[in-house]
Amino acid sequence: MNRRAVFLDRDGVLVDTFVRDNRAYAALTLEDFRVSEDARPQVARLRAAKLLPIVFTNQPEVARGTLDPTVLERMHARLRADVSVADIFVCPHDDGADCACRKPRPGMLHAAAAKWGLDLAACLVVGDRWRDIEAGRRAGCYTVLLERPYSGCDSADRRVASLREAVDVVLARAEEAHGLHRSLSR
Repeated sequence: MNRRAVFLDRDGVLVDTFVRDNRAYAALTLEDFRVSEDARPQVARLRAAKLLPIVFTNQPEVARGTLDPTVLERMHARLRADVSVADIFVCPHDDGADCACRKPRPGMLHAAAAKWGLDLAACLVVGDRWRDIEAGRRAGCYTVLLERPYSGCDSADRRVASLREAVDVVLARAEEAHGLHRSLSR
């Protein structure tokens, strides 16, 4: 049986990000790493609907030497404990690495699909930047953009202002797909 997942970007979606001059920056220390106050209840709503919440995140600061991999592991341990995500996929590379996992490429989504037995066409992506949305589109997922001043995206399937609204859209899509599946199986 193929499972359905919601792929969630980390920074700007589940974790507070620093914005300067309309540019977003990820936390580089454990002290600056703050899980958004809405993350836990919204991820709980996804889990209650039997959707697998999976984080996929670019962390080029590792390749650039400004984020210690051990600190990143601790950040993700905190995220798992606070929010109860099913898995976290990380691209630690910078743009010059030409890897398949760095968003906007869909490598992390394909890796998650292989690991978790996911039907990517039935999955959704929630992100706050064009890279997240483009990765989702390339993998065949329905995409929801959390609109931010730095998003730089005009290709999302839906645009919303908050994580709560994004989860509302995801749950409506999931219910719609479930209803369609039920009527086809009759």
